[in-house]
Amino acid sequence: MVLNAYLSHPKRGYSTIEDKINKYSVREYLNAKKARELQNIIGRPSNQDLINYVERNMIPNCPITKQDILRAEDIFGPNLGSVKGKTTRTMQEHVQVNFKDLPTEIMEKHSDVTLAIDVMFINRIPFVITTSRNIHFGTAELVKDMKKATLITSIEQVMQAYTTRGFRVKAILGDGQFQHIQQEIQQKGVILNICSANEHVPEIERYIRTLKERVCSIATVLPFKEYPPRLIVEMVYNCVFWLNSFPHKDGVHDILSPRAIMTGQKIQYDKHCKVEFGTYVQVHEKHNNSMESRTSGAIALRPSGNENRVDIIS
Repeated sequence: MVLNAYLSHPKRGYSTIEDKINKYSVREYLNAKKARELQNIIGRPSNQDLINYVERNMIPNCPITKQDILRAEDIFGPNLGSVKGKTTRTMQEHVQVNFKDLPTEIMEKHSDVTLAIDVMFINRIPFVITTSRNIHFGTAELVKDMKKATLITSIEQVMQAYTTRGFRVKAILGDGQFQHIQQEIQQKGVILNICSANEHVPEIERYIRTLKERVCSIATVLPFKEYPPRLIVEMVYNCVFWLNSFPHKDGVHDILSPRAIMTGQKIQYDKHCKVEFGTYVQVHEKHNNSMESRTSGAIALRPSGNENRVDIIS
């Protein structure tokens, strides 16, 4: 589904209605409430139309002012009935994806890639996490178990991503939990180096620590009491996306991000920075001329990476 520009939740940045109310006096809040009630009574015109009606005295004896209408928008958010009843599908711009060639010096110096790999658990949900030396491109994949076939498939997918971009994975660094797949990986021409018992690979340990900190920073401000597994998974994917979207301080290029190096794509403010993770939104649904709602409530998750949309969960 495509995210519509309307946000139906009466909060921004996870502030509550109470936080908004506290900005105003009791009288200002009550008048804002009256303004929203009036808007509903007279058929939910747009804010600008309602302001015109009031300022031109088209509703005689009306005590509502322009400022009351603006305060209502600030406190309660966009009129939910208008969003659900009036929203139309916005036309998406034609997407032009340019897979730019990598700078020659990157391919000359870093065509052979060394991966660090580990399994991360968040709320007992396992993810296979990888990051590459020098390039610092991170990946995260939800896995159902730790069986040999599952891990090999996950690693092969990461290796294929590098191969597609012209790199070659020459070595993988992991701990003892990957010992049982060492022979199969090395048969593919890749060295799988297993560190000593009770030791870990520094690169992946640092990356996982950073990733967990990012996930925790999202979770602590979400207005939810429970976190469904899908929501946790998307938090991880969201953090990986943004970690890959900016140049690493020890990376191979001071301007190109790991994502730009691996995919040829860069982020854009108007396409990838529309809403914060966890924001409650209204999304457009297919509809006819019936009285059914034209939108449905959903939670914004993360940019999809396809250059023109935000993925959501309803």
